Amino acid sequence: MSQYPMTAHGAELLRNELNELKTVKRPRIIKDIAEAREHGDLKENAEYHAAREEQGFCEGRIQDIEGKLSNAQIIDVTKMPNNGKVIFGATVTILNLETEAETTYRIVGEDEANIKNNLISISSPIARGLIGKELDDIVNIQTPAGVVEYEVIDVKYI
Repeated sequence: MSQYPMTAHGAELLRNELNELKTVKRPRIIKDIAEAREHGDLKENAEYHAAREEQGFCEGRIQDIEGKLSNAQIIDVTKMPNNGKVIFGATVTILNLETEAETTYRIVGEDEANIKNNLISISSPIARGLIGKELDDIVNIQTPAGVVEYEVIDVKYI
């Protein structure tokens, strides 16, 4: 099996979600199913069917998280010396040379990506264009609007 890069923070969030699913949600669903069974005929019991469907989603998510964690390659950039190079987990500030707009992104794993929080996936075009670049490098990145020229103005390992 291939390994998937994940930040230490992302792995911790998945572990917390897994713990919540196993210790809180799963027991609640089991209780809901037991209560719904007491109501009689299961064929026409909407509460029972809803609880069983929720159980299926919960168990699927548990398996999904366990699989991701077992194949995760956890990378903690805070323990690496900052040499100014853009790597997985780095927080990068780039300057759009045309518009003079600054943007800061953190390069994270697929499951952690959230553009609203400036967390971009390692497989995104911007991240792929930035990986391996260094401070003050000029980067041309293909975007849906065309090629955009950026300058790497800050690289942090936080």
